[in-house]
Amino acid sequence: MAHTARLDRATAATLIAAVLMPAAVALIFFYVPSDVDQGYSQRIFYFHVPIALTTYTLFAWGAVNAARYLWTGREELDLQSYVPMHLGVIFGSLTLITGSIWAHISWGTWWDWGSRELNTFLIIFLFYCAYFMLRFSVEPGARRSRYSAVYALLGVGLIPLSVLAVRIAQDALHPIVFRSNGVNMDGSMFFTFLVALAAMLSLAVSMYLVEMRGKRVDERLAQLRRLARGPA
Repeated sequence: MAHTARLDRATAATLIAAVLMPAAVALIFFYVPSDVDQGYSQRIFYFHVPIALTTYTLFAWGAVNAARYLWTGREELDLQSYVPMHLGVIFGSLTLITGSIWAHISWGTWWDWGSRELNTFLIIFLFYCAYFMLRFSVEPGARRSRYSAVYALLGVGLIPLSVLAVRIAQDALHPIVFRSNGVNMDGSMFFTFLVALAAMLSLAVSMYLVEMRGKRVDERLAQLRRLARGPA
């Protein structure tokens, strides 16, 4: 029954993502008005920022499960921490790609080493890339799970610094969505942003559930192979 429930959640999340993604693309290209300052090219904002926020969410999700693993010692939480880290690096790569395209259009360069927000995000991205170097340099088991969990928790502290860097920079390329006096965009732009963010988050959830299902199948197959070989 639990396995069926997981299948149902994965299917539901995939269907939600399949509805929201085309809706977000339609809103971005056919509904929302062009930005006064950056013009048509500013529409990449509706991809770049939701992808970046999804990246932060995945890394934070992995860190929460890492903390739960260290607290309870439940073996399944190690996998539930690893998969968001894996997906976070994928979405982080997309964040860097879309950010570089936006920077090239707006600044005339693919990367500005003087930009706090770009460099801070790059540090976070490289930190979590190194997570896999640590994880797969240790033999599978409780020791690897503990090392991975501690590393994941250390990295999550960098996320508020990255968000703060964007607010400190206050440049035209990274508009501030929320200010103390409310939303910093008109209604159609904010609605499109929310739909795009929901689409990215639902895509991440569906990818997480599908990958978790695949990993569990791999674990069961590995157990069956060990049983088939019998005692060494």
